[in-house]
Amino acid sequence: MKYIKIARTDELKTGEKKKVTAGENVFLLANIDGTYYAIDNKCPHMGGSLFDGNLEGDTITCPRHGTVFDVKTGKMVKNGKIVFMNLKVKDGHAYPIKIDGDDILVGIE
Repeated sequence: MKYIKIARTDELKTGEKKKVTAGENVFLLANIDGTYYAIDNKCPHMGGSLFDGNLEGDTITCPRHGTVFDVKTGKMVKNGKIVFMNLKVKDGHAYPIKIDGDDILVGIE
């Protein structure tokens, strides 16, 4: 696994999120209680930018259809709806994070 720098620790306070592009990857980076987490920024259902969603605690809500994802794991924790139809949404992908001094590194394959 290769680790690449995506941000510095002073760029995100607790409870904040940031959209980070590194090569072909676009990550949602979040600081949850002083620990950093990275998941794919793109919703696995309709491709919406999760960065545009609401971060509450350790979950992010897709702005397109309301599906809720765990920022720590990328797992879907609550299905969204469009009109009256429940959606079947796949889990997102979480990436390992390392802190090197003030640098936030994400592991990619």
